[in-house]
Amino acid sequence: MAASAVADASFLVALLSRRDANHDWAAAQTRRFPPPWKTCDAALSEAFHLLGPRGTPALAALLRRGALVSAFHLAETPEEVLRLMHKFADVLMGFADACLVRMTEVLPEPVLLTTDTDFRVYRRLGRKTIPCVIPD
Repeated sequence: MAASAVADASFLVALLSRRDANHDWAAAQTRRFPPPWKTCDAALSEAFHLLGPRGTPALAALLRRGALVSAFHLAETPEEVLRLMHKFADVLMGFADACLVRMTEVLPEPVLLTTDTDFRVYRRLGRKTIPCVIPD
């Protein structure tokens, strides 16, 4: 089991929105990778935006009970995040994705929970693949 389960916004949206095509997959991952899940403020911002007013209470509840924790501080490694965004500019790596990739570089035994297949293209620590769980 991963020591650090990292949650992308897409995983959080799938988990909290029964209408999402990947909802059942996300719910199954909660049993494989129980909370607390780590994320970054940028991914939280995306998730709140995508979930909208209907999903905000459920996401807030995850934060309040400590099932979801913002565990990334850009101030500690801004150059590394910006370097990742530059390196993957051709696939339009967003700020949140760069922060999540950086988290997989610094956290012990990370696994990223996501529905975003761009994480199959991104690399960490040079040429290493991102350890992630993505729906089939």
